[in-house]
Amino acid sequence: MSNKTLATLADDLANGRTSARKLVEQCLARIADPAGEGQRAFMHVDRDAALEAADAMDGLRKANAAPSPYAGIPVSIKDLFDIKGQVTRAGSRALEDSPPAEADAPVVARLRAAGFVFIGRTNMTEFAYSGIGINPHYGTPKGIWQRGAGHVPGGSSSGAAVSIADGMAYGALGTDTGGSCRIPAAYNGIVGYKPTQRRVPLEGGVPLSSSLDSFGPLANSVACCATLDAVLAGDGIPAIRPRSIKGMRLAVPTTVALDELDEAVAKTFDRNLQALSKAGALIEHIEVPEFLDVGVMNAKGGFAAAESFAWHRYLITSKGNIYDPRVAVRIMRGEAITAADYIDLLGARRSLIERIATRLAPYDALVMPTTANTPPRIADLADDKAFAAANLRSLRNCTLINMIDGCAISLPAHREGEVPVGFMVAATGGSDRRIFELAAAMEGTIRA
Repeated sequence: MSNKTLATLADDLANGRTSARKLVEQCLARIADPAGEGQRAFMHVDRDAALEAADAMDGLRKANAAPSPYAGIPVSIKDLFDIKGQVTRAGSRALEDSPPAEADAPVVARLRAAGFVFIGRTNMTEFAYSGIGINPHYGTPKGIWQRGAGHVPGGSSSGAAVSIADGMAYGALGTDTGGSCRIPAAYNGIVGYKPTQRRVPLEGGVPLSSSLDSFGPLANSVACCATLDAVLAGDGIPAIRPRSIKGMRLAVPTTVALDELDEAVAKTFDRNLQALSKAGALIEHIEVPEFLDVGVMNAKGGFAAAESFAWHRYLITSKGNIYDPRVAVRIMRGEAITAADYIDLLGARRSLIERIATRLAPYDALVMPTTANTPPRIADLADDKAFAAANLRSLRNCTLINMIDGCAISLPAHREGEVPVGFMVAATGGSDRRIFELAAAMEGTIRA
């Protein structure tokens, strides 16, 4: 395992302490380790292409022509994205016979243009439809916590998180519709970011919900995620300067977000708040009645059911028998959502976004636990009812932010040896830069 950051790796590459080939070979060795999770974390490993790309980046660096300081650093790509010449399966057997992609997805093309090396395609919940990360078709990679006992990795970007936590890549491209970057980050003790949706192009990725989908990074630090996010958004790579914690105005929503927390989550979150308060943050517990609307809006399945059914309706008719039944049942809920229901949903969400903007205007950010629960054991979720309950608890807090069209980051909040818990810092849409600056200050403080 390695927790090296993109900045330290870029420095090592620039000063000849390592090479792109060496980094790629190390990642490939970790993936191939029979005692590790590589076989389950990856659906396809690009061994030859990765080594070839690494050699090319080493050659360019020698000629002072590297496309960016990060050229040659290995990253993983969730199996939801098009990579030219590869089949995009979205963690499903139903797309196995699809033709290979004719072009890279824009986000993939941007990572490639910056010189990142694609180490392979990571496993995921089928069609990204769960916060747990179980995949009955291709296996489920075990999360980092008490690996012998077999805890879930979090979803839907399950392999993405495990690839980072186990040092099989140094950055991962994931997606987040209701927490799919942040939940696996929380469960594996790494950082996961959900950007404001409109910043990052969604073409070339299999959709779950066009209203809620966003494409974001998972990595070892806030600065790593800020760098990757800038590349994905087509922005200049920012120098993130941590804000002073003293005087930060942070709101803790007492509505929904603190309900029925696992004991370890509640204890860790309280300790995080104490550490921030001690460092001078101004923390206010506030009611956010708007969050009660989210449950009502999702009662029939919400945007995810309506929009996924629209995309899947022909495929599920012909190949529904090979879908994960837990995914199929959630998609099929969309069949009962009428056009009038959907139009009501759009109006309700517009109103929610407007009202929440007013509510949160006095604060720098919202802070809350990323998930209500700690990572459940895979064996405990064989029963569909137990799975459904754990899935809802994993998704609940993260979904609030997708519904308000916000941006959010999950930071590791636990101490060494404790069960992984995530600390979420969130704000309304367009606050991405501020979230990175706040989170960069917090990441070294909240675990004190």
